[in-house]
Amino acid sequence: MDTRPTLLVIAHGSRDPRHAATVSALCARVRALRPGLRVEVGYLDFNAPRVPRVLERLSAEGVRDVVALPLLLTRAFHAKSDIPAVLREAAARLPLLTIRQAEVLGPSSLLTAALERRLAEAGLRPGDRRSTGVVLASAGSSDPEAGAVLAEIAREWWHTAGWCAVRPAFASASLPRTADAVRALRAEGVRRVAVAPYVIAPGFLPDRIAAGAREARADLLAPVLGPAPELARLLVRRYDGALLAHARGDLTALSA
Repeated sequence: MDTRPTLLVIAHGSRDPRHAATVSALCARVRALRPGLRVEVGYLDFNAPRVPRVLERLSAEGVRDVVALPLLLTRAFHAKSDIPAVLREAAARLPLLTIRQAEVLGPSSLLTAALERRLAEAGLRPGDRRSTGVVLASAGSSDPEAGAVLAEIAREWWHTAGWCAVRPAFASASLPRTADAVRALRAEGVRRVAVAPYVIAPGFLPDRIAAGAREARADLLAPVLGPAPELARLLVRRYDGALLAHARGDLTALSA
């Protein structure tokens, strides 16, 4: 029997069926990268199974160690509050189950590599970089840390990748909106503007990003990150990082 801790991927959930389908496809790619590793999915809202039910089932089946990995790109409210609270409550009810929370996915060079993959799939050619400005469009968060991280990712991507410009934008909670960021780049004389959604799965806010890109007549709109190979590798990296931190004594089990 495989004795590695089970990987529990925690997704937000959505009424849009494309969301759960994308999460399932991503987890399938993770399983292909790590044959034999048990990978489960739990949702915070909208979809089933919810996180507490998955943990109850795992405990009943005799699983004793779980790495809970938030399927989130930044450390905002869900990573700081919602998910730890759900995991602590479950740990209090399931004393035989050890639960450790891994780090969120971003920032990471693998995420920018996935963004570039999606832009290339949408038609951007290598020779277009110098004349292309990119709008890095996220779902948005009221947490100032999340906005600051996105701005730093945009600056780093601009410095290292050779784009004409990279600007952050948000579908909710913060400004600028996607359409406004596209128009601002146009006003600065940028010849070609591409919108790169910094989101994992389709849904209401990614659709709002796409609508903003169309409204402002962006030249190119990339797909969401989805089950990109780079994203699957990043999940494995965060899982390994949680195990390494535990071995070093840097990561403690959640408790009530």
